[in-house]
Amino acid sequence: MTYNSLYTLAANNRGGIDELEASLPRAKTSAQLSAISDDRYLSMMTRCIFRAGFVWRVIDNKWAGFEEAFSAFNPLAIGYYSDEKLEELAQDTRIVRNFTKIVAVRDNAVFVLDKQRSHGSFAQFIADWPEDDIVGLWLELKKKGSRLGGNTGPIMLRSMGKDTFILSKDVCDALLHHGLMKKFSPTAQKDLRLVADVFSDLREQSGRSLCELSRMLAYTV
Repeated sequence: MTYNSLYTLAANNRGGIDELEASLPRAKTSAQLSAISDDRYLSMMTRCIFRAGFVWRVIDNKWAGFEEAFSAFNPLAIGYYSDEKLEELAQDTRIVRNFTKIVAVRDNAVFVLDKQRSHGSFAQFIADWPEDDIVGLWLELKKKGSRLGGNTGPIMLRSMGKDTFILSKDVCDALLHHGLMKKFSPTAQKDLRLVADVFSDLREQSGRSLCELSRMLAYTV
């Protein structure tokens, strides 16, 4: 199916072109991404990790408490949290007390600090990553970060404004239903590369960003 056909279907399902356009996400520029402080990236990583498999609203309602409990997500502070500090946080009623996810916050602070040493800032690392290899960035987050596999890493990137598609259930269904992909696994690296090729083709047809195309596809089912 061509981009124009998908766009028409998405617009019809959303109630018209104006409604569709108003609902599409917009990616930030590299300059905008690099200007975000690293504590905000760590904050969003943590938010997405705690949301995974949980009721998002509960996490969002408690987020001010998370910011307080985790030192406003200062990577340098959290990277040096002791095991005893993590155990204290596991008893802190300001947050959701999931110990393995609490440990992941410290692990990801160390990941952020590592990218600060190699790129000047974690923000610059994200900003510099080429958009034509977004799956490579997903895999880097999964490999070097903690609990950032699946859709958690991509959702974090989208939330911060990095241009990426997300393999939600609706997007996966659309890829199959419209014949853009045959049977595929969202967890297989080879299949992810093939999906990225589909999005690359749609981007060439349309001039649209990956995040716009992803949302548009979701609206077609």
